[in-house]
Amino acid sequence: MDFALMTEPQIGGTYEELLAAARWAESNGLVGFARSDHYYSGRDPKPDATDAFATLGGLARDTRSIRLAVLVSPITFRHPAVIAKSAATLDQMSDGRFDLGVGTGWMDLEHEVFGLPFPEWPERFARFEESLHYLAAAFGDEPAAYEGSYYKLAGDIQPKPSNLPIIIGGSGKSLTPRLAGEFADEYNHFISPAADIAPKIEKVREAAVAAGRDPDAITMSVMGPVLVGSDDAAYRAKLAAAAAQREQSPEEMEERWSKAGIPIGAPERARATLAELEAIGVTKMYFQHLDLSDLSSLDGTLEALQG
Repeated sequence: MDFALMTEPQIGGTYEELLAAARWAESNGLVGFARSDHYYSGRDPKPDATDAFATLGGLARDTRSIRLAVLVSPITFRHPAVIAKSAATLDQMSDGRFDLGVGTGWMDLEHEVFGLPFPEWPERFARFEESLHYLAAAFGDEPAAYEGSYYKLAGDIQPKPSNLPIIIGGSGKSLTPRLAGEFADEYNHFISPAADIAPKIEKVREAAVAAGRDPDAITMSVMGPVLVGSDDAAYRAKLAAAAAQREQSPEEMEERWSKAGIPIGAPERARATLAELEAIGVTKMYFQHLDLSDLSSLDGTLEALQG
């Protein structure tokens, strides 16, 4: 299992804190560093919520080897032309180390606050599918040509990315796996029990074959929290603190997170959960770290996951 670090800066985090986390990931041999793309947080008091592409541009210059990713950019407040131009620029700035994650958008609150349109699900998905066709046309070798119901593109678009993997993320049962099979270099699912993810991975693979693509070339990944300790006592201490923050009992939190397929416990227990994911084809995990002001727990978490 490869590991990457996932951050959620809409709940707090300056650029310097993002950079420190990315450099930690780079120096510890992780394969990637990712951040979300949100403009707002429901937390109070309101934390910083920095722009994803702007900060990734800085990281492209301030890191050297680690892959950088946005998980994921919503098509609701980024037109595919903006996504295409930003992504191609980041590919250039990072010397081919940028991975582009795209999705339908889901946080209605940020759209309401900023006055951004937030169509109903069928339209959002239709726009998402068109955006994938649009990006394929923009990044293709030939002059771009695409026309859909919502977007159109025609012209010799430059620059072309040198190496720009597309990540499609989501937990839908059929539509998202289909699009991942047709367009994605990586299919990302929020952490869930292996039994829930397995049929979706199979649908990704089937869609890839139907599209004339090699299903083995698509990386299957998961993203989500972990709660691990160096031994059971250390884990129990972390569990108690995390449960208190959420105003629930440790027993309740442990049961809920265990049923959700989240890697928890002492190293052996957490790695057993990861082994179940590996058995269905998952080869990469983005583990979340939310408090960018404190990176002190990351060493222990990585050590427990890697064994």
